[in-house]
Amino acid sequence: MLDLVAYVDGGSRGNPGPAGVGVVIDGAESGRITITKWIGHQDNNVAEYLALLEALQCAVDLKARKLHVYSDSEVVVRQMLGDYNCRSERLYSLNWICRKLARSLEFTISHIRRESNVEANGLATAAARKAVPVSI
Repeated sequence: MLDLVAYVDGGSRGNPGPAGVGVVIDGAESGRITITKWIGHQDNNVAEYLALLEALQCAVDLKARKLHVYSDSEVVVRQMLGDYNCRSERLYSLNWICRKLARSLEFTISHIRRESNVEANGLATAAARKAVPVSI
């Protein structure tokens, strides 16, 4: 069973605006996985949650045992840890789906500074600019 580490980021050009997600996953048998995805017109917090969702779905698809996620979104990290309640109607369903997927793994999540999340940030920025096609 795999123990994966993921760096996730989502962002929009404007808030809301054109948005994308970037995910970097280490620990897969096939090597490093990167996900870059255009997600349409969204706000930053939705983009951050969709990046987390991509990482969780990938881990479940790979039948991973553990997933540790690093995110520079304090809102997402604190809501996933239960430190903040998710009261936002637009985020509630994303939070619920992420929590449900996380229960199928040994899941942990940590907040990191943006400077420590450069690769995922670059992927998300490129996707928000529609500079790269959807890839998995």
